[in-house]
Amino acid sequence: MDVMSIVSAFLGAQSGGLQTQIAATIAKSNADAEKSAVLTLLGAAQQNFASLANVGAGIGGNLNISA
Repeated sequence: MDVMSIVSAFLGAQSGGLQTQIAATIAKSNADAEKSAVLTLLGAAQQNFASLANVGAGIGGNLNISA
């Protein structure tokens, strides 16, 4: 192997490592955004259940949508 092929292989390996780091960072960012969305939805659901505390029996229960 000549020097240029060694340098080229080294730079390729570094580039691959950088791409892996970028992909991991993006994946973590996406996961954090999904977690935030889920927590927001769960918080909204809990508020909706709390707001049903003063309604009559059977209100806000299961809805049959199969018909």
